[in-house]
Amino acid sequence: MAIHFNHTILSAHDSKASAIFLAEILNLPAPRRWGPFQVVVTENGANLDYMDTDGEITPQHYAFLISEAEFDEIFGRIRDRKLSYWADPGRRQPGEINHHDGGRGVYFEDPNGHLLEIITRPYGSGGWNP
Repeated sequence: MAIHFNHTILSAHDSKASAIFLAEILNLPAPRRWGPFQVVVTENGANLDYMDTDGEITPQHYAFLISEAEFDEIFGRIRDRKLSYWADPGRRQPGEINHHDGGRGVYFEDPNGHLLEIITRPYGSGGWNP
């Protein structure tokens, strides 16, 4: 049997606004409500389920593999919204992108502080090893 990643839950102070943010930035279909969740579905069928919380949110990291053309579009939306971005997960390279494995990558935050990443090559696919 093949194993496929199906879904994860992301804590949010406003699940609807957070799901809309992700869908718009990544140019994914509009979120849909399912029970207590606002669900964003990726092209490969994985669900990101935003759920409201009143408490403190522990930021998580979510990475998305995209094409070079999609990188240009998404990175354009990041810059148009004047979002902070970094070339690294430690946020030591602000305003930069990385070129690991011969591709491009960048990190940015969602409205809840979750660190989102877009990459055009899977890590290690071009020999890069931190």
